[in-house]
Amino acid sequence: MRMAYVCADPGVPVFGRKGCSIHVQEVIRALQGHGVRVELFATRLDGDPPSGLETVRIHKLLALPKGELAAREQAALAANRDMHIVLEREGPFDLVYERYSLWSFAGMEYAKARGVPGLLEVNAPLIKEQAEYRGLVDFASAKRVAERVFAAATALIAVSEEIAAYLESYSTARGRVHVVSNGVNPDRFPADLKPSCPARTGTFTVGFLGTLKLWHGLPILVEAFARLHQHDPNSRLLVVGDGPERERLLADLSTHGLLEAVRLTGAVAPSQIPGLLASMDVAVAPYPQQSSFYFSPLKVYEYMAAGRAVVASRVGQLANLIEDGVNGLLCPAGDPIALAVALDQLRRAPELRARLGKAARVTVLRDHTWEVVAQYILQLAGLEPISISVS
Repeated sequence: MRMAYVCADPGVPVFGRKGCSIHVQEVIRALQGHGVRVELFATRLDGDPPSGLETVRIHKLLALPKGELAAREQAALAANRDMHIVLEREGPFDLVYERYSLWSFAGMEYAKARGVPGLLEVNAPLIKEQAEYRGLVDFASAKRVAERVFAAATALIAVSEEIAAYLESYSTARGRVHVVSNGVNPDRFPADLKPSCPARTGTFTVGFLGTLKLWHGLPILVEAFARLHQHDPNSRLLVVGDGPERERLLADLSTHGLLEAVRLTGAVAPSQIPGLLASMDVAVAPYPQQSSFYFSPLKVYEYMAAGRAVVASRVGQLANLIEDGVNGLLCPAGDPIALAVALDQLRRAPELRARLGKAARVTVLRDHTWEVVAQYILQLAGLEPISISVS
């Protein structure tokens, strides 16, 4: 079985270290495990194929020119013609799977014209994101592309219920939307993994993994940790990741006199993440209150697979994934005092941490692996008719 995996988004480095990169890599690995011969069509690579993907045939799509935003948008639209030519030349394929990007429609229209399944994975309301955070000149064309690609897809895969609701607002997508949340690769998280960044005996480590961006709630985390540190001066904050909020994070830590109590790793390779998670006693997802929380936070699935006690904001998908007091703790979004109380509760109760971490691991390894995701993808494509649940 030959599958074309298409990622035309220049913001997704398919062989990089970002969460979106891990998502691409793990979906491809899982599909390969089902005997699918995957060929990757991508605008941005950022390095060589990681372990397990060395045999994937790679087709580099045209990079967008630098410069004026309007010109880049027009170049991205024009790139559909070249992508269609490449797919025709390299085909035929039994399945086309595409990670939705703002200006791309050629993958799904190629699949429709060829009469093969075309599955479109949607991770965010990209038009809204682009307009708010990065700038969007030709809003009308972006909307037309969305309507066009949604109409061409055989099925649309939403990573959360919130994204599914967004897609259902488009008449061209309605009735063909399926929710498939993120997953984990159990092989990356063995139960007996040793910490790669151990602390001194008796130190309580609070951990955070992710790109340092505003909507991840880093100011909330700093304030909560400052309160915890007053009760336990030996506590430690381990921050794994890098991003645009790094300088603000350092300034906040300095203001609270916490620089000596914090370890910032910067960006790390995916292979380093399991050992760093094993170095945490508690792992946090301190999201602020947001009008629309549509994420399927990969880091929380990885926290749980690593058997960490998780404290997360009660928002979106997390409110369903985590059962408060059973496989983690939930706090009101944007409430540093509640977060500090939860962290102190876990600091004082190692047996509770162990129980929550064990239950968290059972939850994700049972219901949320990339293997399950791949099975559902093939089921939607009509290529592996099995009955499973991934919600």
